[in-house]
Amino acid sequence: MGKSSSKPVPTLLLDEPWRTMNWGDKQSVLQYVNNYTPPTEGQQFRILLHGLVGAGKSSFINSVKSVLEGRMCRSATVGRAHECFTKEYKTYRIKKGNADTFHPFVINDMMGLKNSGRRSRRNHVKDLNQIFKGHVKDGYTFNPECKMSKEDRHYNESPDDNDKVHVLVYVLDASTISVLLKDKDIMDTIQDIREDATDLDIPQVAILTKIDKACPEIKNDLKNVYKSKLLHEKSFQITFTFF
Repeated sequence: MGKSSSKPVPTLLLDEPWRTMNWGDKQSVLQYVNNYTPPTEGQQFRILLHGLVGAGKSSFINSVKSVLEGRMCRSATVGRAHECFTKEYKTYRIKKGNADTFHPFVINDMMGLKNSGRRSRRNHVKDLNQIFKGHVKDGYTFNPECKMSKEDRHYNESPDDNDKVHVLVYVLDASTISVLLKDKDIMDTIQDIREDATDLDIPQVAILTKIDKACPEIKNDLKNVYKSKLLHEKSFQITFTFF
């Protein structure tokens, strides 16, 4: 009988991480956030999360609140994949120390982007532009069939700096990012959003969610996140496409 030869299984991990991470230095990072004060007294930074339906915006908010408040939080209701549970523009404040003190930044959630027709995508972009400028009050319910009107009770006619968006965060599902990048209609819409934010000098960043679904090695050990070849490739894809 002949000997059977088996090919080595290709590894999904790099020999060295593509980004260094001090996994045991959690407290210094938390201390940095807790000690942060805005350059102007009374200033409140507004961080807006934007992404497709089911990308994980609400889950991300719950994770941030849980870490910074030191307890499990489910302030933002999470829907199922491909279902949009968030219909309103909602602000989340994060407690700092005791219940009467909050961090000098807030996180805003909104209805996710969905490829349900050109009209709804255009209204989505127009509503976002109003949010960027601070014209949308907390509690506004999005309607894909029409943009926000100045007669709406949630329209803020005279926004101050704290009402405006200071950072735009794109929340991207790592397990479906390849499909997203091939959807021309969605990518054109995101490009319109990026241009509006750039015109208003709003910094933009992107985060990847559901990385454990995208790479089994990360699911086995979270510390493989910066050694994953797949995640490294996806990060470069996002950088090249979005920035």
